[in-house]
Amino acid sequence: MGHLYFELVEKGVEDDVVGKLEGVIWRRDLHAIERRLREVGQEIGDGLEMRCRGDIDFYPPFGRLQLVVREVDSVFLAGQLSQRRRETIRALAAAGLLERNRALRLTQIPLTLALVTSEGSAAYHDFLSTLAESGFHFKVVHLHAAMQGRQAEREVASALVVAGRLPIECTVLIRGGGSRTDLAAFDSRNVAETIARSPVPVITGLGHEIDLAIADQVAHTATKTPTQAAEFLVQRVSAAERRLVDIGRSIQRQCGLQLVAAANTVTRVESQLRLGTYRVQSEKENLGRLRELLGRSGRHRIRFAGSALAERRARLAVRAPRVLGRRERDVESSMQRAVTVSRGKLREAALAIEGLARVCVHLSPERTLARGFSVTRDAHGKVVVAGNQVEIGERVLTQLARGGFASRVEE
Repeated sequence: MGHLYFELVEKGVEDDVVGKLEGVIWRRDLHAIERRLREVGQEIGDGLEMRCRGDIDFYPPFGRLQLVVREVDSVFLAGQLSQRRRETIRALAAAGLLERNRALRLTQIPLTLALVTSEGSAAYHDFLSTLAESGFHFKVVHLHAAMQGRQAEREVASALVVAGRLPIECTVLIRGGGSRTDLAAFDSRNVAETIARSPVPVITGLGHEIDLAIADQVAHTATKTPTQAAEFLVQRVSAAERRLVDIGRSIQRQCGLQLVAAANTVTRVESQLRLGTYRVQSEKENLGRLRELLGRSGRHRIRFAGSALAERRARLAVRAPRVLGRRERDVESSMQRAVTVSRGKLREAALAIEGLARVCVHLSPERTLARGFSVTRDAHGKVVVAGNQVEIGERVLTQLARGGFASRVEE
């Protein structure tokens, strides 16, 4: 028939019914009334408070009295809707809930999330396809809830409560847009309080381009559409990935500099070790020459002393025995001094050799390795001093103070 039959109810202070009147809107008036209601974001339904004009009609066969509604005051309804929104926002502010969810910390890499929306809807597919196209491994737990109609407020609030109990990093609440009436559930105090009290950040994308629903105002982050909500998450993960790449490159550069410094130190120590070895060998040769020189000098002096002694004996043969004895004692004293001098020279040479030997031991590769350094060689045994000497996948050998190990270059 196209007519709309309903009841007008007046409630008292305790929300009890104190008056009731049957009403009807004939089909010829219904379309115009519905159009005006849609203009202010309302529709006829249970619980609608309205101011209307009409005629009282009495139907004798049934003894029924009813109000025939001709017009509905849309301005009054718009004012009622705005008033309820203002009252809800004031109540949330008084309870300290407007900023509560926004104060929660959203992780830099929100890959695990709960999705609250109608399963199979356009919003559902747009959101998931945007995440899939990003290439990141998002883990999404979907919680179905009606996005409009009488059940929307209860189902959305229930789904948000369940999401808050899951091991996730955030909750995403989305729908594909609609009229002010379609979005009525997201202006409800129940849904707003549930979002505000959520233990994880809530991101909204309710598909409207002009007004913010109360749900948007209490959420951690409000976006315009489901696609924008997905893009927000993708961009956040992408930014974190770029930061990780930059940190990795910085670490790689620092490690490269340290490896070059260590390689330079090893090269310097090896050079000092070769120099020490050369010095020890040179001192050994000098010691040999000194020994030979001292030997020749000693023998020469002995022969010279012997010749002098024979000459003196011949000359002193005629001298008194006292002079001969004195000369013999002089010769004996000279020989003793020569031996003492030779021994001193030998001791000095031995101390010099011992000092150089200690230097060689201190500068030995084993001591250098024991201080924490290591020597890395490529597969051909060549010492690696720069990162460009090896290729990814190449096998290298690292020598430590005790033993060593083989490894393969990954990056």
